[in-house]
Amino acid sequence: MSILLIAGSPSQPSRSSALLNAVATRLQALGQTTEPVLQLNQLDPEALLHAQFDAAEIREVTARVARADAVVVATPVYKAAYSGLLKVFLDVLPQTALKGKLVLPLATGGSPHHMLALDYALRPVLQSLGARHILPGIYATDQGVPLLPEGGYGIAPDIAERVEDAAQLLATDLRRIGLEQSLQAATEFEDVAFTDVRCSV
Repeated sequence: MSILLIAGSPSQPSRSSALLNAVATRLQALGQTTEPVLQLNQLDPEALLHAQFDAAEIREVTARVARADAVVVATPVYKAAYSGLLKVFLDVLPQTALKGKLVLPLATGGSPHHMLALDYALRPVLQSLGARHILPGIYATDQGVPLLPEGGYGIAPDIAERVEDAAQLLATDLRRIGLEQSLQAATEFEDVAFTDVRCSV
């Protein structure tokens, strides 16, 4: 089971990416496989803005999303909404890009008043893309992901606790889905032609 990490901030380093990395670290510690972070700010802006679905880079990232069993997406909140960069990326994905996938949304913002952006702005878009289940998201203010004196960003204890809970929940759900798929595969039988059926009396 693989997990795709998506960084939706237009700048690097960023608080939302630091939160994303913290979740990735906990998932790896729990034995989960995380794919390299998909940095949206490194994609061709013209391909995104002009919705060039056939561009090689867009086809490649679309395929990465398709291969993932779960997606963790992180974004800063601007004006009570997720980043425009994330918006244009989601717009170029197929309508069923998240079908059957678990999704964990993460967001950072300057004020606790913007925390509802996860539920009222981002979650409906993720649902429209067919997400199997959207886990409870994590929203952190600047105090939750503080700038460190030596550079970079830290994770406050209360946010670290939520990161732990979210990683545990995602890992548990992935293991359950993997078990369900294994059981389903074990109970499937190959089709047998009628002429090959033998009866005894």
